[in-house]
Amino acid sequence: MTAASRPTRRRGTIRTPWLIAMLLLASAALRIGAAVPAAMAEAGEEPPADTALSCTTQDGVMELFEAVRLREAAAESLERELAEKERSIELAMVAMTRQREALIAAEESLAATLAIADSAADEDVARLVTVYENMKPKEAAPLFEEMDAEFAAGFIARMKPGAAAAVLAGMDPQKAYLISVVMAGRNAGAPTE
Repeated sequence: MTAASRPTRRRGTIRTPWLIAMLLLASAALRIGAAVPAAMAEAGEEPPADTALSCTTQDGVMELFEAVRLREAAAESLERELAEKERSIELAMVAMTRQREALIAAEESLAATLAIADSAADEDVARLVTVYENMKPKEAAPLFEEMDAEFAAGFIARMKPGAAAAVLAGMDPQKAYLISVVMAGRNAGAPTE
C-alpha cells in the first residue's frame, strides 16, 4: 500500500471513543455516589456530614412559593365561606319548605272552616226563608218593611213565588217597589255569554 492509497485519519477521531468511555464512567461513578447516601439511610445509618446535599434556589423562587402558599390559603378560606353559605342556603330552603307546607295546611284548614261557615249560613238563611214562608203574609209584611231593601230582597228571592207575592202584596207599595227593583237589578251586571 502506498501512502497515497492509505486512508488518512484525522487526529480527533481516535480520541472520541475514549472521551465517550470516560464520560460514561464518570456518570456511573456519580450515580453510585448518589445512591450510597440513600442506601445508608435505608439501612438506618446517617450519611457523613460532608456528603450532605444542599438545596440552592434561584432568585425569586421562595417569593413565588410564598405567593402560591398565600393564594392557596385564600382559596381554602373562600372555599370554606362558600361551603358555609351553601349550608345556610340549604337550611333556608328547608325552612321555606316547612313554612310553605304550614301555609298550605293553614289555607286548607281555613277553606274547610269557611266552607262550614258558608254551609251553616246557607242553612240558617234557608231556615229563615222557610219560617217567613210559613208565616201569614199579613204578619210577615211588617217585618220585611222594617228590613233594608237589599236584605229583604235576598229573602224574598229565595221564597216560593206564591209566598213572596203574598208578602209583597201586604207591604207598603213604595217599599215593595224598592225591593222589586233590587231583585230585578241583582243579575243585571251578570255576563250574558
